[in-house]
Amino acid sequence: MSEPIRVVVADDHPLFLDGVLHSLRAAPDIAVVGTATDAAGALRLAREHVPDLALLDVSMPGDGLQAARDIAMACPATKIVMLTVSEDEDDLMAALKAGASGYVLKGVSARELLSVIRAVCNGEVYVAPSLASRMLREMTRPREASPLDELTTREREVLELVAQGLGNQEIGLRLGLAEKTIKHYMTNILGKLQVRSRLEAALLAYKAGLGQAGDTAR
Repeated sequence: MSEPIRVVVADDHPLFLDGVLHSLRAAPDIAVVGTATDAAGALRLAREHVPDLALLDVSMPGDGLQAARDIAMACPATKIVMLTVSEDEDDLMAALKAGASGYVLKGVSARELLSVIRAVCNGEVYVAPSLASRMLREMTRPREASPLDELTTREREVLELVAQGLGNQEIGLRLGLAEKTIKHYMTNILGKLQVRSRLEAALLAYKAGLGQAGDTAR
């Protein structure tokens, strides 16, 4: 029989902690080697036992995310799973950056929690399905097209120089084109950007990063 998964659990809510411990202790392949109610206690237990996995409450005293960072540094072989009520994507990203391999929402069933612990110890990463699907939708959402994308290469060159404050004659000299041609390009640019003036076009270009120092070297 293989060695059980050695787990440290840290949570400052007694009833929730009792429920988690009951679920873990009922599993023959999991051994709880220590419990804590704050970040300092979690780190102390991790250093003492070097468990296979640390199950940490995000919002416990001392900051669960800080505990994750400290444990990841002190015990790099220990996998970390965060327990939380937060469905905020920023909290999820912070947990992953802190070194967590799992992000579990409180209210998860005992069976699913055990499954997550086993999966993470086998090298997998787990994110609560509701959060994972939301992140996937956000990542695959089509980006809104920028009106600047409608410009030709030459029109972008002209607009960059407009954003640098050059007049039509100066732009023509810079690009080797007649002033009349530059005026034609400006008419097209204003139409594509749906702005009424040269100034508005320049502001839009500058906001997009065009015309700033180093953009155009001719």
